[in-house]
Amino acid sequence: MTTSFAKRIFSGIQPSGGLTLGNYLGALKRFADYQGKGAETIYCVVDLHAITVWQEPEKLRHNTREVAAAFMASGVDPEVSILFNQSQVSQHAELAWLFNTVARVGWMYRMTQFKDKAGKNSENSSLGLLAYPSLMAADILAYHATAVPVGEDQKQHLELTRDIAAKFNHDYGVDFFPITEPMIEGTATRVMSLRDGSKKMSKSDPSDASRINLTDDADAIAQKIRKARTDADPLPGSMEGLKDRPEAKNLVNIYAALTGENGDQVLARFEGQGFGAFKPALAEVAVEALAPITRRMTEFMADPAEIDRILGRGAGQAAAIAGPIVERTKDIMGMIRSR
Repeated sequence: MTTSFAKRIFSGIQPSGGLTLGNYLGALKRFADYQGKGAETIYCVVDLHAITVWQEPEKLRHNTREVAAAFMASGVDPEVSILFNQSQVSQHAELAWLFNTVARVGWMYRMTQFKDKAGKNSENSSLGLLAYPSLMAADILAYHATAVPVGEDQKQHLELTRDIAAKFNHDYGVDFFPITEPMIEGTATRVMSLRDGSKKMSKSDPSDASRINLTDDADAIAQKIRKARTDADPLPGSMEGLKDRPEAKNLVNIYAALTGENGDQVLARFEGQGFGAFKPALAEVAVEALAPITRRMTEFMADPAEIDRILGRGAGQAAAIAGPIVERTKDIMGMIRSR
């Protein structure tokens, strides 16, 4: 008999600083949209993941609050969703250790993100960096999450989460953990660099001109869009015409994501026009969408004690769900505990 799991969405963002337009369109905006749509929504600032590489403690605290502020400024309502930071809920680390005994070392070494982050000197990387996907599986499965929004760079980790759940269920002869489904990103949510349309927009790019930060003011946003790399050709009437024009495609996708349209709808309006006309229109749309978020983030960050209170309350709500699931996991594995 197959267990029926309550619909529950989980996702998290690392507090590594410098959230961008890509984080907003690819994650934060979507997280807000999922609220109240028939599934419980649980959102986490994953500070335990952040420390897989060294973090300056005060900066980590600031960045954790800033990500929480960005969640709320983007429309995540802590009265509707559970919002907390990972390190306040001990079940994440506890379940991650249990999963370390289920996951195979070979699975970890195959993770492309580990290879990218560890580089050639992988022997000097932290054990936490290698075991990162096991902690991510624990983040998800501690809540029996049935769905997780994922982008291209996290699909492999979600597959591993599914593998860990399936192996645990098989090894112990249970149907305890759900095989979590991916919620694949929608149109235009993979935002690319403004300087190179083949690379994802990233806060780690050395060029600040490559990205729009959620803390940028209107002038900075307009200037970055004006200087974004494009080509000399006019815009076509459909997205098919942008197949080999990555920078042009990226800007059209950003416009579409900000306005809730698809790319073809945008191009129907701008067909035959050049970027001299399109860029100012995109800048106007971007400023209109992002200015309220930047303002709300600033307001939230002015009261760090209130952010801490919200995260603490969310941690209590999260632990109330995760606690019984982790205790039952230990029961299944044969561990004795006081009753």
